[in-house]
Amino acid sequence: MRISQRGLYALQALTVLARQHPAGVVKIKDIATEENLPEKFLENILLDLKRARIVASIRGAHGGYQLNRAPAEIFLGDVIRRIDGPLAPFEDADSLRRRVDKDAKHRPLFQVLLDVRNAAAGILDHTSIADLCCSRN
Repeated sequence: MRISQRGLYALQALTVLARQHPAGVVKIKDIATEENLPEKFLENILLDLKRARIVASIRGAHGGYQLNRAPAEIFLGDVIRRIDGPLAPFEDADSLRRRVDKDAKHRPLFQVLLDVRNAAAGILDHTSIADLCCSRN
């Protein structure tokens, strides 16, 4: 599993939005400034998160972005999968399971890779954006 710079930026942006939830919206410029992120790159990331219904955008002079649901309901695994793809070192979990079942010669190797994927998924799928915000204090 590899989390890209894009994935890290998405998580950083979501923590900013979580700290403002449910009080209001945050402008892209303010997120970029607070987290020292490139604004243009951040725009594309927020559009992806909007398509995934993780965030919502509000138009107008007082517009910006806000979380679509409570920070405790947004899990890192969902965000990373949306931005970076599967959590497995290569392929996805189903493909790894098939390799474990069908390739007796390399079963131990594929089982280790599946175990790594499952351990990472277990942590990321049970850690919410709210957990990140609380642990910063």
